[in-house]
Amino acid sequence: MGLKKVKALGLCSGGLDSILAALVLRRQGIYVQWVAFETPFFSAEKAQNTASKNNIPLIVKDITDRYIPMLKNPRCGYGQGMNPCLDCHALMFRIAGEMMAETGSDFIFSGEVLGQRPMSQTKSGMRYVEKHSGYDGYILRPLSARCLPETRIEKEGLVDRELLYGLTGRSRKPQIALAEEFGVAHYPAPAGGCLLTDKGYASRLKDFLAHQADWTRADLELLKHGRHLRVNASVKLIVGRNQADNEAILAYYRQESDVLIRMASHPGPVGLIPHGAPEETVRWAASVCAGYSKAPAGQSAELTAHAPDGGQRIQVAPIPNEQVQPLMIP
Repeated sequence: MGLKKVKALGLCSGGLDSILAALVLRRQGIYVQWVAFETPFFSAEKAQNTASKNNIPLIVKDITDRYIPMLKNPRCGYGQGMNPCLDCHALMFRIAGEMMAETGSDFIFSGEVLGQRPMSQTKSGMRYVEKHSGYDGYILRPLSARCLPETRIEKEGLVDRELLYGLTGRSRKPQIALAEEFGVAHYPAPAGGCLLTDKGYASRLKDFLAHQADWTRADLELLKHGRHLRVNASVKLIVGRNQADNEAILAYYRQESDVLIRMASHPGPVGLIPHGAPEETVRWAASVCAGYSKAPAGQSAELTAHAPDGGQRIQVAPIPNEQVQPLMIP
């Protein structure tokens, strides 16, 4: 009877570090597979491409329902935007840890490199993540393991510590050299893929969470598109900036709850009031949309407004852009 093959489940961002961490373990004869998490703030697209090119099985899992409660009140707060990096990583490791049994994995790993990121990849940050993941002792970081305390995984002989690495710092030269050693020729350039670090998106998300207790996937997706104007505590207007915005707004428009405003007399933006508004507010919103359209200043424009209880045509005078600028969410 042969020995049981060691299996590991890795968190995959799709970047070079993820690839190298998996290959370092696979070189030891360990069976590796990946999980990539999705929310409206980041996707698994890069991970899917990377998994396909490197012949590593990948599980894609949407974690939005568990992510939002953490995002509203992260223990360690936020980075420069709305990015709760430490608590985000802790949650991801927690969910990956919960998946160990169903995937037959003995431990979980990541491609994190000590000192590469100032907030989440410090010794204290990594330790915080381990403690709050609920899987302390089952997390391995193969690229920096020899600069970190020995894990239970290594002590139990599941992994040979001498065949792991001690990479540190922000330089990519050691990873590039290791990629050449493994024959990895194609990998994506390092780049942030999290919208929570984007200043504009973070501002819109912060405003949204401050004014709305409940959320839908459409609400979060709409934060990516258009101009967002905060009318009052319960009403927000979204106005398309271009054709791509208009198409996205139409895609996430919900007939049962929203008000959709479209230009009828001139080319112009699509406007959306999520969850509706009183009629006088709808007329004002139509005037704002007309102000961003090709309608001549000082002349009335015709628009249509579709609410859950029916549609209507509206004649309004365009409101100049500068008058609504103070309402704009950056």
